[in-house]
Amino acid sequence: MTQSPQIPSVEPDLVGVRNFRDVGGLPTGDGRRIRHGVLFRSGHLASATTEDTAFLDSLGLHTVFDFRNSADIKLEGRDVALTGVRNVNIPLSDPADGSGFWTMVREGELHELRELLAEGRAAGRMIASYREIVTTRTGEHGRLLAELAGGSSPALLHCSAGKDRAGLSIAVILLALGVERDAIEQDYLESGAAHRRYKIWRSGDPANAMAPEVIELLTPLFDARLEYLTAAWDTIDSVWGGVEKYLTQGLGLTDQMRESLRERLLAPF
Repeated sequence: MTQSPQIPSVEPDLVGVRNFRDVGGLPTGDGRRIRHGVLFRSGHLASATTEDTAFLDSLGLHTVFDFRNSADIKLEGRDVALTGVRNVNIPLSDPADGSGFWTMVREGELHELRELLAEGRAAGRMIASYREIVTTRTGEHGRLLAELAGGSSPALLHCSAGKDRAGLSIAVILLALGVERDAIEQDYLESGAAHRRYKIWRSGDPANAMAPEVIELLTPLFDARLEYLTAAWDTIDSVWGGVEKYLTQGLGLTDQMRESLRERLLAPF
């Protein structure tokens, strides 16, 4: 029987960094747990305050993995500089693919948003994006596993909201460590908590730009929904026939890499 995940109950009160948490405590299928203090996840660090930065500096990070693309970085800004920390940018989405879409999300009129997102199209886009990352970003996720196996921890992984690209990347690491799907799903769904969600902002008059129907249309893009992660699981199963072949054939995970990951990121029995 799978143990219930233990998520740390005390979180730092960060002002400019959303969705930060330590992944430590999640259980593996063989009874071990992720070490605390070695694997963190969050939204982007570009708006970190002086106090936020001091906290992040205190974590003793080795590497920050940023999964944003160039369009995201241009819009949100580069991460704050952390003392002695290596920054690795591994884009998991194509800026040419999404920049126009996100411009529409932030600036589009209501009738344009209806055409773009209504009648399940917003959720459908999210599902398609999860499937695409799983099938087309195997090289990037393979590199991530190799980096962590080679000693790039403690590590903080983030994208813009820390929900989708970072969420899938954390899920990949947890699969490689032997964490079972229900525990991964519980951690993923934590990104939906009100205090963690990406802050939606739109240009124009707030009364119209943030009208109830607009928020309703945009909400699926910023939700952490199990159906999104399930689409990734289904894709792994349909393309590779299961997690093990996905990890070994798709991502190039070797026995030596797996053992190194477990040694570095799992607490002892």
